[in-house]
Amino acid sequence: MAISQEFAPPFKLIAPYFIIGTLVYPIAILLLYGFDIKTISHLDATVLSWMHLLLLGFVMMVIFGAMAQLVPVVLEVGHFAVELYYIIYPLLFVGTLMMATGFAFLPALLPYGGVVVLISLLVFVFETFMTIKRVEKMNLVMSSVALANSFLFFGLIFGIIMALGFAGVISIDIMALLKGHIYLVFIGYVGVTIMGMSMVLLPMFWLSHSFSWKSVTYALWFVSFGVVFVVLSSLFDSRYFEYGGYILTLIALFLYFYQIYTIYKTRVRVENDIYFRSVVFAYISLWIALTLGVLYLFEPSQRLLLSIGWIVVFGYVTFMITGHLYKIVPFLVWYERFSPYVGKQKVPMLADMLPKRSANLQFLFSTTGVIIGFVAMLTKNSEIFHVGVTFLLMGAIFVFKDLIYMMRFK
Repeated sequence: MAISQEFAPPFKLIAPYFIIGTLVYPIAILLLYGFDIKTISHLDATVLSWMHLLLLGFVMMVIFGAMAQLVPVVLEVGHFAVELYYIIYPLLFVGTLMMATGFAFLPALLPYGGVVVLISLLVFVFETFMTIKRVEKMNLVMSSVALANSFLFFGLIFGIIMALGFAGVISIDIMALLKGHIYLVFIGYVGVTIMGMSMVLLPMFWLSHSFSWKSVTYALWFVSFGVVFVVLSSLFDSRYFEYGGYILTLIALFLYFYQIYTIYKTRVRVENDIYFRSVVFAYISLWIALTLGVLYLFEPSQRLLLSIGWIVVFGYVTFMITGHLYKIVPFLVWYERFSPYVGKQKVPMLADMLPKRSANLQFLFSTTGVIIGFVAMLTKNSEIFHVGVTFLLMGAIFVFKDLIYMMRFK
């Protein structure tokens, strides 16, 4: 896969996405102290409020910033209208706060927050598709970008309908649409995006080559049909579609795991740095979630569902995001700030820009928090849960501090 910085936007455009995302992250963790895991349910209004704050304010915010950088670089075409990214993040941030407040305290605010979020995400989807339109020949990674954004679009439609229903504006069966909304956004967009972009970033950072792409190609097909099946189950209340979608998704993830193993085996070099350890922990977490997912198909329970959600969100998605931030941000800052002086004066190495001791402490706190929190979820022990949240919070603070350090490096 050819990678070129020629089409990359200025770092000042994407920096706010990373700053806002890593600032929302510790705030969201701080709110976990108010949860009683003995009685909590994934359908509680406070949980819905918290999930939207974390997923929109942190996960989606950082992914959008990364995609602003990666999409034109991978596609090797310029953005259709890169200036649109200056309005996406303030709309997304304001809309996220309005939705989180609406779920927790003021349902009447939900439609307004939903519309603001909808506008920001539609602008992102529009700009991405118009950029993809400039590509003369599609490949697997480009197809995954198009696929992920298609799922995001339909997830938005589900979301705004549900927000209107939650606020009492229209009468609908919110629970019937919930599975489809979660699957479209979390599996369809976030999952496919991570799957597709890892096919670019892992070979690049690990210097892997001469490997087959068949496993991830099949994985994308399986996960796509899995999302469609779960959406159909939401619309037609079909258990066959629902469990068919779950099984297809599990098959896709096992195929994706095999692809990652193939890339790892063909590597030329792997540094045992914060990026490598974060990615390894993320994939171990995903493997645990997969195992529990198979168990959930046979013995569904709220405790198991919440445990799977915890390990996926904090063990897999969060570590994939933070690990890549430690790898990508130093490079972007170095390229913009120091590359013009190469050969003219002494410039720092990428390794010099990474706060290694602080990053290692972040990894230690975060992994400890994920593990303790996971055990607390399985045992429904509130005291252990709060200990895990404390470690997780410390790790999140270090992530924000380290990001600012790398961005201000001179």
